[in-house]
Amino acid sequence: MHAISFIQDLAVIMLVAGVVTILFHRLKQPVVLGYIVAGFIIGPHTPPFGLIHDEDTIKTLAELGVIFLMFCLGLEFSLRKLFKVGATAFIAAFLEIVLMIWIGFEIGRWFGWNTMDSLFLGAILAISSTTIIVKALNDLKMKNERFAQLIFGVLIVEDILGIGIIALLSGIAVSGSVSSGEVFSTVGKLSLFMIVALVIGILLVPRLLAYVAKFESNEMLLITVLGLCFGFCLLVVKLEYSMVLGAFLIGAIMAESRQLLKIERLIEPVRDLFSAIFFVAIGLMIDPQVLVDYAWPIVVITLAVVLGKMLSCGMGAFIAGNDGRTSLRVGMGLSQIGEFSFIIAALGMTLQVTSDFLYPVAVAVSAITTLLTPYLIRAADPLSQKLGNVVPRRLARVLSLYGEWLRNIQPQGESAMLAAMIRRILLQVGVNLALVIAIFFSGGYFAGRIGNWLNEWVTDVSQQKALIWGAALLLSLPFLIAAYRKLKALSMLLAEMGVKPEMAGRHTQRVRRVVAEVIPLLSLLVIFLLLSALSASILPTSELLLVIAVVAAVVVALLWRWFIRVHSRMQIALLETLENNRDHSH
Repeated sequence: MHAISFIQDLAVIMLVAGVVTILFHRLKQPVVLGYIVAGFIIGPHTPPFGLIHDEDTIKTLAELGVIFLMFCLGLEFSLRKLFKVGATAFIAAFLEIVLMIWIGFEIGRWFGWNTMDSLFLGAILAISSTTIIVKALNDLKMKNERFAQLIFGVLIVEDILGIGIIALLSGIAVSGSVSSGEVFSTVGKLSLFMIVALVIGILLVPRLLAYVAKFESNEMLLITVLGLCFGFCLLVVKLEYSMVLGAFLIGAIMAESRQLLKIERLIEPVRDLFSAIFFVAIGLMIDPQVLVDYAWPIVVITLAVVLGKMLSCGMGAFIAGNDGRTSLRVGMGLSQIGEFSFIIAALGMTLQVTSDFLYPVAVAVSAITTLLTPYLIRAADPLSQKLGNVVPRRLARVLSLYGEWLRNIQPQGESAMLAAMIRRILLQVGVNLALVIAIFFSGGYFAGRIGNWLNEWVTDVSQQKALIWGAALLLSLPFLIAAYRKLKALSMLLAEMGVKPEMAGRHTQRVRRVVAEVIPLLSLLVIFLLLSALSASILPTSELLLVIAVVAAVVVALLWRWFIRVHSRMQIALLETLENNRDHSH
């Protein structure tokens, strides 16, 4: 009986969604809105009778919709795109998210809502909708203009920050409080997990997909991709992060494989099916009475979204050195909320920390701002001309001087190359240290289970800790040696730049040598203190630590070259994957 009622529900959903989306397509409106309207029509709150009988199963399918939406968002995201976006995207996205969370929180408090509702409202308003903006720019044939490229950059950074916001909100909802220490620890652990997952994932997953692709079976490739997607989501949930993060990360990892275009083509129909159910499920939750009761907050929040995002993104783009017209177009193009907001609103409901009215309010604001998006993008040019005529000449002069000054202070020629080189070395050191910290964290996390396993041979707890800590250090050696060598290269570079012959005279070379040796050694000392603090739960006694240090020193002396070779192979494999995909995507 259950199966028949479920198929009946699915039939109703698909038929009504099909009719409504055709209608919306004819009216040149976003299909997403059509799905939400379809859900509203068949929902339990719309008379004369409810057409859906098994809401729980529909909600489970909607969860799959979220996974596929985030997975496809990950596929469109790539690390190279993140490195290319430049200052504008980072400044605009950061400014927008901070300002919108604050505005949302203040609006919630002003309406007398509780702290959790206000906090979630801020998060709901923080992130613009990638699907709606891309569709609007496509329809207006503006996709290749400079401001559109800047908007895409902001959206990429927003997606990453959005994942962080979801992880933070989950932590805050569980603990019920916001402490700066907790925020830093959550962000730190999340960043660490993302770096490690991306590095290991990019080393393994594209190779596995390349092997499966050799069989030239679409079915096999699709099943492998779905298996990896769900398996990784499960792993992430076991590590107490949200499924959304898992789906996004495995998508971002697969974005670096050569089979990306094929995967996108295969996954598209599956995504369309489940995301349709997700948006219909959103419509099912809308109670018209709530929309009537909260009409005033909906109007206020809609205005806050449009004006707040226009101001914050526009200002961010301008601070990064874009002219007024481009900055305004960026701000007005990002003035709406969409799928990420629904996911955050659903998170509040799943964790049972937000009130029932917040979800329909978020949906209503999203629907209004979505409808406004194409008109806002079109209105940006005439508005910027009007503002240009109104702005006092002296202020306009100051603003143009600021833009000139920014362009002048940017490093040119040799100094730009040096800056790029330093950035690259610091990035490599950061990735190596993240892997080392992850190894020690894992040692601490699994210490109990490893201890039980070691009990047969070693019963003394301090000796068990020494073995676990020593093993973690041994596994970390290739990465520590690589970090040391990178730091040495960096310190030689800095010594060359910083110690000038006019300062040190005939001792120039000696001073440079001392600087080049001291910086990496001090850095290693700091790294070891950090590792000791992070792995306090498995830190052995000082006598055993001394033994481990001596053994590690002997191992390093004997296997120095081998460690360097192992690390180089891994680095080459990682770069090859990234380069291969770059050639393929061009």
